[in-house]
Amino acid sequence: MTTPAPVQQGSPTRATGTTQPAVLAVEAVGLEKSFGNSAVLRGLDMTVRDGEAVAIFGANGVGKSTLLRTLTTLTRPDHGSISVYGRDLSKEAESARLWLGAVLHSPMLYGDMTVRENLTFFGKMFRVPDLDERIEELVARLGLGARLEQRARELSHGYQKRAALARAMLHRPRVLLLDEAETGLDEPARKVLDTVIAEHRAAGHAVVMTTHSIERGIAESDRVFVLAGGRIALDAPSSRVTPDDVTDLYSDPGEA
Repeated sequence: MTTPAPVQQGSPTRATGTTQPAVLAVEAVGLEKSFGNSAVLRGLDMTVRDGEAVAIFGANGVGKSTLLRTLTTLTRPDHGSISVYGRDLSKEAESARLWLGAVLHSPMLYGDMTVRENLTFFGKMFRVPDLDERIEELVARLGLGARLEQRARELSHGYQKRAALARAMLHRPRVLLLDEAETGLDEPARKVLDTVIAEHRAAGHAVVMTTHSIERGIAESDRVFVLAGGRIALDAPSSRVTPDDVTDLYSDPGEA
């Protein structure tokens, strides 16, 4: 699969200051989503460039998870559009999903299947080449070897997260979507997650993460978004953002 042609105007490079085309990995325009009478997303616009890591902050219930579920096609927006590498999710969802890997609050694993069976099932669904070798590679990378033949429902929370991360990475996605993926992890598992994020960024791929750890999110991202009032209230380079900048923009959440 080839990377689509650039769809955004040029952006300055760090090394020379010259202008090069910036490929949009994700673009959301005018997203609106309500649950009953509660509006969660209210005309939200956002972009994530190829090779960029973005941390999304916001108060509990403000809509961060709704936003990520919308980006993964699990939740359909009431209005607005989303494109992934130029592919409109409303028209080319199956094609766009090939670019996406997601770890959400639910591990999205079949509980009565072993870790190996889950990874084999999802790998075949995404037509992953050399699937057995890819599974072994991820199992070793994520420290899942001792749990490979264990049923997913029998895993601890931390190992379910590791297995979910392996599932999300099986097809080598260009965009990794992480919804508070570090929650409930012990220190060894958190270090595994940090390594995965760092390697994904180093490979020039995009990361979109929500987290309540403001310091961690700032340190591991290139840009910071703060979600408040159903929109992006702050969009700034991480190097120019402090934890106080983030918390000052938190607002009273609605239902999300």
